[in-house]
Amino acid sequence: TLKKGKSMSDQELTFAQTIKRIEEIVALLERGDAQLEQSLALFEEGTALIRSAGRMLDNAEQKVVRLVKSEDGTPAEADFLEESV
Repeated sequence: TLKKGKSMSDQELTFAQTIKRIEEIVALLERGDAQLEQSLALFEEGTALIRSAGRMLDNAEQKVVRLVKSEDGTPAEADFLEESV
């Protein structure tokens, strides 16, 4: 929920909120009834949200890798890749 006087860009969104807003933007653009300027603004907002969601996923992945390091300090994903070959 947005606080009074704040736009979506003024607040840190959770990943779920970001995905929900991207879905809303896609639905609005798919309807095709928006003016060109509004469509461009929606597209710009959507691409910014997609980049933000990508950064959130990258950060989460980095945290997971740090949390599951093996005892010798190598990432657990390296152990997994060696086992799957």
